[in-house]
Amino acid sequence: MAMTERYSGILVHPTSFPSPYGIGDFGQGAYDFIDFLKKSGQKLWQILPLGPTGFGDSPYQAFSAFAGQPLLISPDRLAQMGLLLPEDLQNLPVFNRDLVDYGYIIPYKTMLLKKACERFAAQNDPVLTEEYESFCEKNASWLDDYALFMAGKDFHDGRSWLEWEDDLRDPDEAIKAKWRRKLASSIVYYKFIQFIFFRQWEDVRAYAAEAGIRIIGDIPIFVSLDSADVWNDRKLFQLDSKGYPTVVAGVPPDSFSATGQLWGNPLYDWDYHKSTGYEWWIKRIEHQLTQVDFIRIDHFRGFEAYFAIPADSKTAISGTWRKGPDADLFRAIEQKLGDNLPIWAEDLGIITDEVEALRDGFDLPGMKVLQFAFTDPLDNDLLPHHFSTSNCICYTGTHDNETTLGWYFNAEPELQDRVRRFMNTDGRSIHWDFIRTAMASIAKYCIFPIQDVFGFGNDCRMNTPSVAAGNWAFRYRPEYLTDGLAAHLKSLTELYGRGVFVEKEKETLEDPKKH
Repeated sequence: MAMTERYSGILVHPTSFPSPYGIGDFGQGAYDFIDFLKKSGQKLWQILPLGPTGFGDSPYQAFSAFAGQPLLISPDRLAQMGLLLPEDLQNLPVFNRDLVDYGYIIPYKTMLLKKACERFAAQNDPVLTEEYESFCEKNASWLDDYALFMAGKDFHDGRSWLEWEDDLRDPDEAIKAKWRRKLASSIVYYKFIQFIFFRQWEDVRAYAAEAGIRIIGDIPIFVSLDSADVWNDRKLFQLDSKGYPTVVAGVPPDSFSATGQLWGNPLYDWDYHKSTGYEWWIKRIEHQLTQVDFIRIDHFRGFEAYFAIPADSKTAISGTWRKGPDADLFRAIEQKLGDNLPIWAEDLGIITDEVEALRDGFDLPGMKVLQFAFTDPLDNDLLPHHFSTSNCICYTGTHDNETTLGWYFNAEPELQDRVRRFMNTDGRSIHWDFIRTAMASIAKYCIFPIQDVFGFGNDCRMNTPSVAAGNWAFRYRPEYLTDGLAAHLKSLTELYGRGVFVEKEKETLEDPKKH
């Protein structure tokens, strides 16, 4: 009998990898992690958005929906290319091995990247120069304006484009040409680091593919107001004549917040997007799929209906729901990219029948988070025995949650007791009980944050929503990826028929002699 394909994997952002340079990158730590995934029988690696972050360091507030995060570039790989010298990497500052101190590492890594760019220009290596020029030509549709935008930010001391006091704030093509001449050296730098970012990431992704690992990327549904996307193409958004949003994104009041959440992102002008055949969104999805195998879209419900808050509001109370593009957008994407879209829907929170119809109409897997499954004292449709379809992703928790250990020890005694009885455990290794429960579910995909694999508490969580400081900083040490840990994880993976076991079963079916 044919078996349903079932896979499991780990959620960890590259910034969390071990690295001598204060932040995880695409160096040895990335390759060691992929080796661990392979050794432990995992088939999936989920990451957060890879864009260049600004104030607050959130990967969900990037300067571009298309560009890559320069901080993820590996200095060691630059040295292997001859773009950094051994002396450039001597006398390293003392970095925290467990946390990313962005204020400390950004100036240091920027200094290294500028040295590499200068050496690239000085060497004039014909092969590398041809690769660089080819990259720039291939990505010109977003790269040219992104590089000018970032050079413009530097020229204006990092201020938002809305605060620029010259003609670069609202340029036509002639003005852009003038500023490109004026900021030429800075523009070369920003193009160069994008070239290096994508070159290094392509190597990491190829290594993962060779190991049989598929990567799940992440797209925030909204973009940052201070981004090249909004600055360059304001028609895409609901803005006034000066470029300021008329309405902004957020969510309404609920049991977690009496005033709702005011995110502040500009909202799309969906009528304009429709008039272009959703060209910008299709390009965004296409671009992401050159980097990853699946895309998780954050705040998926915003496609069916989005919450619009007047831009001058102090809270989300005055917001209203407005109709989104709904199935029309996804039909346009399918026409361009084909059926069976490799998209995962982040469908957490209060989800309406209309949102479920949109998700299921395009056969997109939704998310089932076990930490949310035990909150109802009677029953909950997020409990695995209530899963109505295998086309879903079962998570122990996400990057926004407490770690499983932290969640359990912060839970009320009655809730702890319910969890123990449900999982038939004494609770002494509750993180493994959650992983086991997720793996045993009918969900086709099963994901657990690396903090849950390690059994870490809340001091190691990745993000605490609505808390401004101290997020996105978690790092782990290389010695945590032990052979014993890999063996234990692999044993569970095989026990519940995820990835490794399925392949063995297929071999048996194909050749009975191997049995």
